[in-house]
Amino acid sequence: MRTKTLKKNKINVVTLGCSKNVYDSEVLMGQLKANKKDVVHEGEGNIVVINTCGFIDNAKEESVNTILDFVQKKEAGVVDKVFVTGCLSERYKPDLQKEMPNVDQYFGTTELPGLLKALGADYKHELIGERLTTTPKNYAYLKIAEGCDRPCSFCAIPLMRGKHKSKPIEELVIESEKLAAKGVRELILIAQDLTYYGLDLYKKRNLAELLEALVKIEGIEWIRLHYAFPTGFPMDVLDLMKKEPKVCNYLDIPLQHISDSILKSMRRGTTQEKTTKLLHDFRARVPEMTIRTTLIVGYPGETEEDFQTLKTWVEEMRFERLGCFTYSHEENTHAYNLEDNVPEEVKQQRASEIMEIQSQISWELNQEKVGQTLRCIIDRKEGQHFIGRTEFDSPDVDNEVLIDASKHYLKVGEFVNVHITEAADFDLYGDPIVANSN
Repeated sequence: MRTKTLKKNKINVVTLGCSKNVYDSEVLMGQLKANKKDVVHEGEGNIVVINTCGFIDNAKEESVNTILDFVQKKEAGVVDKVFVTGCLSERYKPDLQKEMPNVDQYFGTTELPGLLKALGADYKHELIGERLTTTPKNYAYLKIAEGCDRPCSFCAIPLMRGKHKSKPIEELVIESEKLAAKGVRELILIAQDLTYYGLDLYKKRNLAELLEALVKIEGIEWIRLHYAFPTGFPMDVLDLMKKEPKVCNYLDIPLQHISDSILKSMRRGTTQEKTTKLLHDFRARVPEMTIRTTLIVGYPGETEEDFQTLKTWVEEMRFERLGCFTYSHEENTHAYNLEDNVPEEVKQQRASEIMEIQSQISWELNQEKVGQTLRCIIDRKEGQHFIGRTEFDSPDVDNEVLIDASKHYLKVGEFVNVHITEAADFDLYGDPIVANSN
């Protein structure tokens, strides 16, 4: 028979999914710490909170398997309580309660006060930006808005995150100042849709004004933009990117497809002609800009002709960074009414073909960097290398700069100028020019 220990409760927060979930877990942990709770991120604890993802099939499967794993640990007496929050819980709560009743409680994406109460804590409204960051100390995500008003046919995010809601500039400045005081040098701005920022609060697209406020914060040296939308992009942001060294010459803009018939069915509100013009405008305004995009292959009704159009376009546009996903048929989305008629093996083959093209483009673009000196931030030491990034690269998804740790000593979190000596498909290799580092 199991005996209850007298040890103090420790809460283990487990994060699955995207950077928005990382941010939400950090806010939850900040609240718990302010309530004098013992909290860890993906460590050991007798109370477990799983922050789930419910976006596409693979993510849902990972979330369900993680819940089942901790439910088994609870049944074995290894943990005392299991709570589930996040997107999967928001989207499928009744089903999850029925299928996995051994979870103590399920909470949606907007039920932080309720989750805190279940953990014996109070929601503290006065905490602006008090987060326990889980990323390396030199960068942090800054969520500038929640939810999405776009009608994209394939996307379940509005079901899980609700309507677009911007955070006030003053709040974001306070949060960023607190991060800078903790040693954060790089802010990665995230939202479901950055381009929509401010429309609800200020009745205009206000991303440029937010950036102007953030660049004034002492200690912040890089500000990176993630998840823009191709229609209604506020071009004044590019003027700021061009003149303000703190705003990285980098934009993550998921374009999803380029065939006009697929774009129309996806309800993207744009065409091949308009999208191509937008990208040419970006490059004309900020020639140094790195553009990252993501694409979906195997969408319902995608013909071989549609796919060839996409392939040709990827070859022509020569994106610096690109990711490709296979279509996932999601309940309660507009596209769910369509027949998911591209076979799985065809989807996988198409994704592989796109990534093969991109691998070659990336290799060619990287060769051009050999001999250059690039300013890098050092994220971590891994094995025999220090791992850095240029302003043209985001953590986890983009290229890295590898520096031989047996020859050079560098401080994690510092900026250093690196002379690039070699390049592969997705990695650069180089030596630091220590005299010029800062």
